[in-house]
Amino acid sequence: MKLGIHEDTTNRKKLADLLRFHTSKSGEELISLKDYISRMKEGQKDIFYITGESRASVAASPFIESLRKKGYEVLYLVDPIDEYMVQQMKDYEEKKLKSVTKEGLELDETEDEKKKREEEKAKFEPLCKLMKDILGDKVEKVVLGTRIDESPCVLVTSEYGWSANMERIMKAQALRDSSTSSYMVSKRTLELNPRH
Repeated sequence: MKLGIHEDTTNRKKLADLLRFHTSKSGEELISLKDYISRMKEGQKDIFYITGESRASVAASPFIESLRKKGYEVLYLVDPIDEYMVQQMKDYEEKKLKSVTKEGLELDETEDEKKKREEEKAKFEPLCKLMKDILGDKVEKVVLGTRIDESPCVLVTSEYGWSANMERIMKAQALRDSSTSSYMVSKRTLELNPRH
């Protein structure tokens, strides 16, 4: 079915209705995308997902710390085919699918939270600049993150490049095309946790 979503544009919507996933809230139960949408937090605009090697690895990921604490549910996409599937299935029932490991993740914030974030951004700007100078070309930029709660930092990929998991899958391919991988591998953004 997941391969069908990647290849069959005509039946993509019908196939998407049949998909089932584990999530950060589902335990051993598999849920549909319809179930996910019915359980979304009030004001939530996107369907959040994380890709990885196993349920255990994504469940322990620092990328979902803050989302879990704020009550958001995250889909666990742990089959290698999932990476290909989400490249084609950008949305479901007018809700965008958003990777929690990529740039551009926006969570609903109160006015107080926005104000606090802007104050932290100004306060930590010299540190971010210093770290970028030290790291040089190893990262594209250093910024304050909103997705982490307990970890000191995370490396996120660009919104349109490959995820770190997709890079791992492509590196494992014996007949990979190195010209393709060179432009799809994106420089990382280092996101710091100002409260660590």
